[in-house]
Amino acid sequence: MIGYIHSFETFGSVDGPGVRFVVFVSGCVMRCQYCHNPDTWQRGSETHTAAEVLEKALKYRTYWGKEGGITVSGGEPMMQMPFVTELFAAAKAKGINTCLDTSGIMFRGDNRAEVDALLNVTDLVMLDIKHIDDEEHKKLTGQSNKNILAFAKYLDERKIPVWIRHVVVPNITLDEDELFRLGKFIGTLSNVKKVETLPYHSFGRYKYEKLGIDYPLGDTPDVTREQADWARGIIQNGIDACR
Repeated sequence: MIGYIHSFETFGSVDGPGVRFVVFVSGCVMRCQYCHNPDTWQRGSETHTAAEVLEKALKYRTYWGKEGGITVSGGEPMMQMPFVTELFAAAKAKGINTCLDTSGIMFRGDNRAEVDALLNVTDLVMLDIKHIDDEEHKKLTGQSNKNILAFAKYLDERKIPVWIRHVVVPNITLDEDELFRLGKFIGTLSNVKKVETLPYHSFGRYKYEKLGIDYPLGDTPDVTREQADWARGIIQNGIDACR
């Protein structure tokens, strides 16, 4: 199975437990205003088979330790589910931990069998929830969040371990009501092992300039670690309100 690949990271430390070999696939249907990798939006020309990717990854296995493994990120990896499923199945056959970093946007009622095949060989899902409010989510990403929230609930039904990630952006998601609502939603799920609040940064602005694309967030200031930690606390308050 051929996969469309943007790049690889050989020693990822923030893409799941332990040290990870990270595969960044190309192609994404969302247009998040804070995306720092607009160069992954379109499906690129670089291709690799699942066997080739696993062979690359195995060169670094000695560095992973007990917790590390392979993460597929993007772009949006669920746009290439057959490829990721083949890669993860081959990895699992060798006892390698597998992590899917996704927005869940591709989850639909008519592709349940394809999703199940992927989840059957996935140890951990890192789920990016962009905004808990559907209308605000559409403004932020160009897409509804309904499939994403449905996917979160389905992962809970399947008892797949999940880390939830939420980027906090001034005047968009760095909002107490929004954060509390997100926490209340997370509080309905029994499979969430970690919640991370990621501070917005404008480091990717130069990529927009290089691609000739207007940077959507203009002069929006970067979020500090302290602000992100405050946001995490509000989310936790929402989680606690459900218990």
